[in-house]
Amino acid sequence: MVRKAPSAYFARPVKKLTLEGKAPAFDALLPLVRGEALELALAPAARKAVQRARRIVDTHVDAGDVVYGLTTGFGKLKNVSIPRQELVELQRNLVLSHACGVGEPLSIEVVRIAQVLRLVGLVRGHSGVSLEVVEKLVRFFNAGFVPVVPEKGSVGASGDLSPLAHMAACYMGHGEVFVGGKRMSAKAALKRVGETPLELGAKEGLALINGTEIIKALGVVALAKAVNVSKAADAVAALSIEALLGSVKPFGERFVELKCGNRGHARTSQNIRACLAQSQVLASHADCGRVQDPYSLRCVPQIHGAFKTALEHVLGVVELELGTVTDNPIVFADTGEVVSAGLFHGQPLSIPLDYLALATATLGNVSERRIEQLVNPDLSGLPAFLTPKPGLNSGMMIVQVAAAALASENKSLAHPASVDTIPTSANQEDHVSMGPIAARHALAVIDNVESILAMEWLCAAQAREFHSELRAGKGAEAAHKLLRTQVKPLATDRYLHDDIEAARALLRDGSLVAAVEKAAGRLES
Repeated sequence: MVRKAPSAYFARPVKKLTLEGKAPAFDALLPLVRGEALELALAPAARKAVQRARRIVDTHVDAGDVVYGLTTGFGKLKNVSIPRQELVELQRNLVLSHACGVGEPLSIEVVRIAQVLRLVGLVRGHSGVSLEVVEKLVRFFNAGFVPVVPEKGSVGASGDLSPLAHMAACYMGHGEVFVGGKRMSAKAALKRVGETPLELGAKEGLALINGTEIIKALGVVALAKAVNVSKAADAVAALSIEALLGSVKPFGERFVELKCGNRGHARTSQNIRACLAQSQVLASHADCGRVQDPYSLRCVPQIHGAFKTALEHVLGVVELELGTVTDNPIVFADTGEVVSAGLFHGQPLSIPLDYLALATATLGNVSERRIEQLVNPDLSGLPAFLTPKPGLNSGMMIVQVAAAALASENKSLAHPASVDTIPTSANQEDHVSMGPIAARHALAVIDNVESILAMEWLCAAQAREFHSELRAGKGAEAAHKLLRTQVKPLATDRYLHDDIEAARALLRDGSLVAAVEKAAGRLES
């Protein structure tokens, strides 16, 4: 399979998405990551696939067949047959009993992505839900009906049972919902959008709660943020190289060849060269006799490049998973079979998301080391802690301390969740993925690294103030100028929290990458 570079996923976002029974393009979900509107529609082929599968379910129910998930209990209770007259109650009880989540709500962005991905799986025609249910879920989404879903309580097999049960329960009129950004009871929300509570038939409750859509949705948001972080890290590192009078030589194309064309190494080196192009600073000390730069500067292609390699891999895995059926049991309309399998297991996602957390933590580690290079006068030759009057002023001293705290926290968050498992459902579900935990850890690490990079950006820009007579490279200069639109140079000590938050906001919303790309050309993620 030939894959595009990760940055290619982030061009021309789609504002309308037609569900056709296949995986959506990654960029089709980006409006949801950004909190923008997205309209769903059903393709005729998807409608037919849903109807064909539903007929199989109805046939088994009408015949009184004993089929797991249709006419039996669930999990350990699989051998308990349920009379036909109690099948509606069975599905209602399933959803309500499984809504056991705790903690803060998942973000509206994550839940909306999960709503879309649950529908993507359903319309492939292997879940056995009715067309009426699918159409109602589409209407809920288009009306901005966003269930409040607690972030904790799923082990990632049999899928994300608890959080998806909260979603389904809200459709049925239980729990709380966001509509128009306002939180209200599900009953009030149903009235607000002009809908009646969802009523579930045979198999339909199970089809709504059995899947890995929460893991996927968290992964989509994490990856969107990680692509931005990948580019921002290179831009900030380039400014630090300028500030520390580093060398551009380690980023030459000859070294890419010696690394056998390693794609991550090549993209990082290309980004740094673009950011340092036309630098008066580098030209001014090209023959200074300095033998080597520290690893945090010289080895950026290897360290940032390894992150890019991990990012490309995780993007590829998640891209494939976006269109997967993760329900159980699976309906095969062509043969009339209803077969139990394990497509709901989150291991295919939990391992790559652990990888993403680990790789991103490494970006934070090396960024914190560059901060130390900048603030330590014994290493940089600059005024201590980058303040014109050290002693009276502490300057950026505690910026490095804060970065160290975040980098250290990331080491705990990078401990793999996917190697853990606790048997559930009376040992019927005897191996689980912990995928939602892996995804939430990845997001937390990315959040911390955004802050660490913002701190490095502040320090590198402050260090440049002591050599401002020379122009930096095109990308590095753009990064410096953008920061100065929100944060003035540090002359004396002030309340630095606001500076950090301002820098982080510019980095997090993509403004930093946009400014650098406008000056130096497109960066590779």
